[in-house]
Order: sequence, then C-alpha cells, then structure tokens
Amino acid sequence: MAEQAEPIGYPPEAPSPGASATAAGWGADATARAVIDSAADAIVAFGTDRTVVLWNPAAERMFGWGSAEVIGHEPPNIPEELAAEHNAVLERVRGGGQISFATRRIRKDGALVDVRIDTSALTGADGDVTGWVNICHETGEDDVARHYMAERARVVRRLGDVVADMNAQRDLESVLDRIAASLRELTGADGGGFVLIEDDRLRLVSTAGLPARLRGRVAALDGSLVGELMRSGKTVMMATGESGEFDDLIWSALPGLHTIALSLSHVGGRPYGALYALYSRRSLSHVELELLELLAGHAGVALTNAMAFEEVVRQRAHERAIIDGSADGIAVLDRAGLVKQWNPAATRITGLTAGDAMGATVPFPVPEPGSRQTHKLPSGRWLDVLCTALGDGDERVVDFRDVTAAKELEEAKDLFLATTSHELRTPITVVQGFASTLASRWDQLSDGDRRSAVKTIAERAGSLSRLVEQLLLGARAGADQLPVTNVPFDLAGLLRAAVVSFGPLSDKHQVVADVPAGLPPAMGDSMATDIIVGQLLENAFKYSPAGGCVTVRAAVTGPMIEVTVEDEGIGIAPGDHERIFDRFIQGETGDRRRFGGVGIGLFIVRRLAVAQQGTVVAQSRPQGGTAMRLSLRSAAVG
Repeated sequence: MAEQAEPIGYPPEAPSPGASATAAGWGADATARAVIDSAADAIVAFGTDRTVVLWNPAAERMFGWGSAEVIGHEPPNIPEELAAEHNAVLERVRGGGQISFATRRIRKDGALVDVRIDTSALTGADGDVTGWVNICHETGEDDVARHYMAERARVVRRLGDVVADMNAQRDLESVLDRIAASLRELTGADGGGFVLIEDDRLRLVSTAGLPARLRGRVAALDGSLVGELMRSGKTVMMATGESGEFDDLIWSALPGLHTIALSLSHVGGRPYGALYALYSRRSLSHVELELLELLAGHAGVALTNAMAFEEVVRQRAHERAIIDGSADGIAVLDRAGLVKQWNPAATRITGLTAGDAMGATVPFPVPEPGSRQTHKLPSGRWLDVLCTALGDGDERVVDFRDVTAAKELEEAKDLFLATTSHELRTPITVVQGFASTLASRWDQLSDGDRRSAVKTIAERAGSLSRLVEQLLLGARAGADQLPVTNVPFDLAGLLRAAVVSFGPLSDKHQVVADVPAGLPPAMGDSMATDIIVGQLLENAFKYSPAGGCVTVRAAVTGPMIEVTVEDEGIGIAPGDHERIFDRFIQGETGDRRRFGGVGIGLFIVRRLAVAQQGTVVAQSRPQGGTAMRLSLRSAAVG
C-alpha cells in the first residue's frame, strides 16, 4: 500500500519546488524545513484524501488561515465553483509531470486572490502517489490580465451554454426555474430566485438553494430592493447587510445573509421581474455583477420567447376549440390539396371520419379561394362550400355547411307556387268560362242549362274556398297558431259521422267503421279531430285510385285511444314515412301531377294532432296500402 504523507505543519523534509518527492524524502533535514519556512511563495501539500498536510508561513500570509486551522482538513481557500478544476488538475498530474495554471483562491476575509499555481505529484519509494504539492504565486498585472481574459472566455462559454439551455425551454415555469438554477451556476451564489413584478407587489416564482416555503411568497414593491433599483434607473445593484438582516420582506426570513445582488429583466421594454443572487459567506466582484446583469438580460429574452410560445399555444387551443365547436364543416388543406385538419362537424356532414379524411382529398369539388359553390353529395345532401387562402396561399381553409333543408325548402316553395297555380287555375278557368257563357248567352240557354252552369260555378267556388282555407290553416300550423281547445268529446260519434258522410263520395270505395260501442271520450278538440279524420279519408280515396275498402278503426291502448284509417292503395315508398308530414311534400315523385293537391294536408294533420298532445304516424300494410294511425288521450284516464 502507498504511504500516506504525515499531516504536520512543517514536515521534516520537503521537496524542492516543482520536483517530485518520496515519502523517505520527508526526513529530519532542518535545511529543508528552513527553506519551506522562509519561502516567499505559498506552499500547500495535500494527502491522497485531498486534505492539507503542509501549509507554510507564506500560505498563512497569502490566504489568512494559520496552519493549525487547515492541517487535516480540506483546503478552505478553493472557491466552490473551482473545486472541480482543482480536482481535475490533481488527477492530471497523478501520473507525473507538472501543471502550471492561473486561477483564483479565497482569502479568509472573503476576498479573492489571483494566483498561478504549480502542481506536482508526491510519490513514495514504490512509485505510488502519496499526495500533491501546490506552489502558489501571486500574479502580476500581465498575469492578472491574461487570467482575466481566460476567465472571461470561460464565463462567456458557460453563459452561452446556460442561455442556450434556457432558450430551449418552452414552458414558462420551466424557464423561470432554469433561470434561478443558472444564477447559482454562473455567479456562485448560495441561493437565488426570480420575482415577478405584479403591479404594486412582488411574487417569488422560482428558487434555487432556498427553502421551498419561500416559493410563492409576496411582498410590496414599494420599500423593496427591486423598487429601489427601479427608482435608480439602473439594471443591477448590490446591497450588503453587515448585521445579517435585510428589510426586504422576501428575504427577511433568511438569517445570515451577507450580500444581495439583483438585476432587472425586461419583457416588451418594461420591467417584468428581477433576479436575486444571495451570498452568506462573502462579497462578490464586478465579474459576478456583470454576469448577473447579462443573465437578467438573457432571461428577459427567454421569458419573452416562452410567453410568446405560450400565447401561440393558447391561440392555437382557442382556434381549435372554435373549429371543433363550429356547426360548419371545416377542413384545412395543404399545397397539394390534402386534408391537414378535419373538425367534428365535417364528419357529421360528410360521414367521413377524421382518420379517413386526413391526408386525402375532400369528397367534393373545392372552389377557387375567395369563391363559393353548392354541391350535392351522393347521399343527397347539399353543401354550400367556401374556400379561403391562408397566408401565402400554401394552405387553404374550406368551410362547408349542410344546406339540404334550405335547398329542399327552396325547391318546395317553387313547386308549391307551381302546384298552387295549377290547383287554382282549373276552378278559376271553369268559373270564368261558365260565368262568361251565362253573361253572353243567358237568353239562348235553357233554364236547365243555366241551373247546371250556376251549380258548376258554385262547386268550383267551393273548391277554391276549401283550397284557400287549407292554405290559411297550413300557415297557422307553421306558425303554431292553431285555434285548438282540448276538452273531452265524443270521438266514437265523430268517427261514425265521418264514415257516413264520406261513403257516398266515391262509387269505387267502400268505407267501413270498426268503432267499439264502449269507446270512451277523447281529450282534444272535436273540430280539429274532424279535420284530421277528413284529411286522412280524403288521402285514402286519393291514393287508392283503383278503389277498395277504406276502414276506420278505433281501440283503447293504455291511456291513449288509437284511430286508424286503412286503405288498399299504392302505399308509401320506403324512407318517406316521416317525410310525407313535411310541408309541400307528397308520397312519391310525380304524385302532384297524378293526384293533385299542394302537399300540406298531412303537415296540417300532424300539427293538429300535436296541438291536442297526440301523435300521428304512417305505416305500410303488409298486404298493400297504407295505415295512418292517430293517437289521442283518453278522457277516462286521469
């Protein structure tokens, strides 16, 4: 095992400066002791455990500690931030040789000393390292300048690394934490923190080397060191408290502080916060102050970037929420016209999921930017499509909405006008023709012919009246202004009377009533129900042109009474069972020309049923024909 140098103040024998020594060389040579004692340069030796084994009088004069204070302990004169450098030098000379380097050491009073140190390894007889010896020289002006430039270069490199790391953070909280940590790395502070300036107060938002309980603490801006710095017009300042206490509310809970340095960080040209560097053991030099000021400036840039990034993220989230919440389908296309974004409404409208749409083209033609067009999908839906270019035109936003209802209403209105004109033209033409005949040929016509003409005019006028009344009723139904009064009434009697009155109207149809004798009264409006039953019977006749049996049934089902009008006619096309209750709609294409009418009869029927708190539905009969089922509340319930 290698020998360990004996920890004494002055060894019996010491090596000459710059030379290696063996354990045997530490003999009782008084001359060697005299040389070490009288040497002008500080000589410090370390054992393999890195503790001091030699500390000569020159070392006492240079650094202020006596040998009794340091022998057997780790060297107190090495700054914390240079400890790694010190250990690295020792390792480099472990294999032999000598290293001379410029650095700094701490005096007992806290001052820094610029020195040049010659470092050599101490070896035993077997060649194993038993320690190291440092010979320290105070540097001259040229050496100080060279050391200062080297230190500046080292600091600039460190600052560059810290700034790059700081700017790599995108989250504001992470940037603030990195600023506080960087502060200690660069300035050697015992603790540090960053405070936000919030109107008339300060809030500590990040710390390093400080109790966690201080984070989030607030203090008044007025009377604080930050307030004093802002009033001074400077960006950096230093304050010392020889009593170890500061009036600043944030730091008043930290005993033993010696020095506080702080610098302002600006965002958008205004003070945003301040960096605090806290020292408990020593004062700091102009280099640390300059570093603090530089770091504060870079911190402002990093904070600006982080805040801008967070604003972009918030803006994107806001835009995404608007897009996702839009009732319109929205797609963002790249230069090639492929989908980059596809909102939920686009899926609802087209049936194409986002997964299927992304990276593909939209399932409809896209108009030129700034223009719009309508397009009908294979599903039958009509789309109104608007295209807008983004930025330099590399991307386009396509906004599309379902206008099927509006398109159908537009078509229905056109068809309504054409059909109504047709329905009105026939009776008006007949009335006009017979009236003209009576007026011009009254004397030539027999009494029977005149009576027949007047009867025809009366019938056609009645048809016109019924058509106008139906149109008015349809308008009131659409505006929910139907005059309905819901009271108990005799539904059985109403149904039987309807069958009797409609029986003679067609020689092709047989009208049958299947109404039980004990049918209870219904709750509703008898006049509205009479209109419903009459319309259902009229439709049964109209849509069974070959004739057949029309049956009116009634039955009690729980709290409701169900009235069914069945025919043996053409039936209802699949998918039209609900559609026929819309305005201006008839059962199948061409029915208006085939059967006549304006297509609002069943619309009125459903509205009248709903107004009585009832329902009406259409069903296809298995054996052919249609069953229209009206449900009304039974007055016998409740």
